[in-house]
Amino acid sequence: MYPLEVKALSKHFGGIRAIEEISFHTKDRTILSIIGPNGAGKTTLFNCLTGFMKPTRGSIIFSERDISGLSADKINRMGIARTFQNIRLFRDMTVLENVLVAQHTKIRSGLFSAITQLPLFKREERTIREKAYEYLELLGLETHVDKVSGSMPYGEQRKLEIARALATGASLLLFDEPTAGMNPQETSEMMRIIMNLRELGKTIILIEHDMRFVMGISDRIIVLDHGVKIAEGSPEEIKTNPMVIEAYLGKETH
Repeated sequence: MYPLEVKALSKHFGGIRAIEEISFHTKDRTILSIIGPNGAGKTTLFNCLTGFMKPTRGSIIFSERDISGLSADKINRMGIARTFQNIRLFRDMTVLENVLVAQHTKIRSGLFSAITQLPLFKREERTIREKAYEYLELLGLETHVDKVSGSMPYGEQRKLEIARALATGASLLLFDEPTAGMNPQETSEMMRIIMNLRELGKTIILIEHDMRFVMGISDRIIVLDHGVKIAEGSPEEIKTNPMVIEAYLGKETH
């Protein structure tokens, strides 16, 4: 059984075929990178996998359940979380509050319990607060808990997005351009964080343009070009694949 299996997935916008007949699967505790030139269909694929877009056809199987076309909130509750290329934090909330909000689906006690401060609510509140601190410590943000998230440096905001994704309890994490806008030191730190998440049992899919980062972190790589999968393999296999080289560098003319 694969954590995620994608079968002949397509998404069309009128006559435009954003992705076409894409198939792949993931394995537990691995990092799969999706690369390709701009406009290759990478973000459209992510949007279909996470319920932000409904596929035109094909199927998405997660934990042996067909999630094709389910809403984003249902897919999230089932165990898939993502970050975005453009950071989407609650910028006026503190770092801690951002992570607490991400855990709202775990609260079983209702409004009455919250108002009356019943023991169940107090226990749940204590638990999610403790977990929030754990996630922030894992990302190196434990000293920033009371900072307003919008005031933090860009790289720290990227880490907070990952902490929020973890806080949902997801087993499959999708990261869209996790190193975008980062300097080399921040990129190196992000590589360490993502590899640590794999060691903690998470399965990870990421979109990334930094080829040094991709080659250094990936167990497998999928290459898209004009919405079609043109290659899949290990970093070494992808580096030397003629179709990949052509997609990035263009066909040589004489």
